[in-house]
Amino acid sequence: MPESMLSSRATVRHAAPGTPRRLGRRLALCLLLAPAAAPAGDIPLEPLLAAEFALQSGQLADAARWYLEAAEAEAGDAVLAERATRVAMLANEDARARRALRLWRKRAPGALAVRGADAALALREGRLSYARRELRTLLRSPDPRGWQYAYSALRSGRDPERVARVLGDLVEAGAIPDRLPVWQAFGRLALRLDDPGLAERFVEAVVRRFPEEPGVAIMRAGQLHQAGRTGEARALLAQVEPRAAAEPELRAMLAMTYEAMRAPGDAARVMAMGPQDTRSYELRASLLARAEDTAGLEALYRELGEDGAHPDPARRLLLGRLAEFLKRPAEAVEWYRGVPGGPERNEARIRIAVALHELGRRTEAYAEARALQDDAAADPMARRNAYLLEAELRQREGDGAGEVEALGRGLAAFPDDVELLYARALAWERQDRIDRAEADLRRLLVVDPENVAALNALGYTLADRTERYQEALELIDRARVAEPDNAAIVDSHGWVLYRLGRHQEALVELRRAWGLLKDPEIGVHLGEVLWVLGRRDEARRYFEEARQLDPDNRALRRALERLGLPPDGPAPGAGDDPAGAPAATEPAP
Repeated sequence: MPESMLSSRATVRHAAPGTPRRLGRRLALCLLLAPAAAPAGDIPLEPLLAAEFALQSGQLADAARWYLEAAEAEAGDAVLAERATRVAMLANEDARARRALRLWRKRAPGALAVRGADAALALREGRLSYARRELRTLLRSPDPRGWQYAYSALRSGRDPERVARVLGDLVEAGAIPDRLPVWQAFGRLALRLDDPGLAERFVEAVVRRFPEEPGVAIMRAGQLHQAGRTGEARALLAQVEPRAAAEPELRAMLAMTYEAMRAPGDAARVMAMGPQDTRSYELRASLLARAEDTAGLEALYRELGEDGAHPDPARRLLLGRLAEFLKRPAEAVEWYRGVPGGPERNEARIRIAVALHELGRRTEAYAEARALQDDAAADPMARRNAYLLEAELRQREGDGAGEVEALGRGLAAFPDDVELLYARALAWERQDRIDRAEADLRRLLVVDPENVAALNALGYTLADRTERYQEALELIDRARVAEPDNAAIVDSHGWVLYRLGRHQEALVELRRAWGLLKDPEIGVHLGEVLWVLGRRDEARRYFEEARQLDPDNRALRRALERLGLPPDGPAPGAGDDPAGAPAATEPAP
């Protein structure tokens, strides 16, 4: 898991856990599947219970073995065979997956799900001809879900290079159904595979088939930008813009594309087209702030302020946030104090404390936070959030002790609250108190054993900051069962494999994580593995991409230090092994 996600809670990996997740019975947990019916018949209880216990313990290899035994002992049960197949694939137990798949195919002949799993397994084993044949069969299916199973099989592929090769062959063979939503889905997959040649071929094929579709033009622009042809991309988007004012969905697609091109100002300009509501105003404000467009923010602030006397709580809240963006915290306080009752009032009280802190009126800021904490009439979540806010303000001041103390008071008021436990664990980690971070995460998991964020956080922490790699793997595997396509969890899995010395397996997982999410820590992890494998030029590219995404990234600094490289990154040719051989050293904890 990217380290910044541990530290800031600002991204997917470590977004606050929220309401405890209850995934229900463990048999349903396995998977990915959520079958409509439980296994039928006289299922042998011992292997099934053993499988369930192994699964919830993160022992995926054992779970795969026991599920297969249960499936082989119960003749005719297709659901159990499916579960055995899925668990084995998740555990990377390909031999067991093949055995389970044979059972599943025999018990559910012709099922689309069987063909999809068959194609996915063939793809991961390198049996590309067979995978292509199965995928073509799915794509030709009269069942409208056929292409979705083919898409899922490709999307779950472990090796992006294999996936790119097979997808390219399917395009060349004309196997993709001639329907725009299908081409758009596969097109998004092609753009994620880090293969510019495939992306170009794919998008050109889409354009030929749907030349008048603005969504296709936007996809083409994304591919051009990816290929470094940003000027052409912008020209193409400009051609689509006239339609945006009348089509809100198209307007949103354009804005997202400009944002992906790191042009938030253009994204905000597009969002200003057509009718506006509070949500579009909020998005415009956020985009303008990211573009550091003070003039644009000023104009938006004036536009909204002209109607500031209207007692709309959401509008006044937004005006307060705009005033904060514009470094006018005193005006922000006034707007926030003018928010009437309702759910917006709770957020306004939180924001007042933030604005007062920005004004340097720290005593007043903490008094506002404490007043909300002690307000028995306030919404309990707002009171809890006031403790989180105080902790954050203390952190900004570099007051680690005060941060932990605020969270401790919060936990005294809200015992075993998962948000507070999570926040304190992150605080301890920033202070290198790994023992205490671990204790809070384990306490959280006692309260909510299936909390995916906590499982992943603890697993990653153990992998990154200790030598307890096997335990880390088991925790991460429990998270993988619940969310196998979560980029943060895939990255954690790749990182623990690296720490275990399984470098090639780690590389496959980290490439997959990078395809799912362009996060700086994922890029750092990928770069470090490539560097250790002696693939220095590739490593430099990922280190540089991580630096562009986050110049002050702590994970990048730590990785460069660990590899003995300068803090500004390895220079071209620096440190290369004369023979090009992979480094033999193991990663340090």
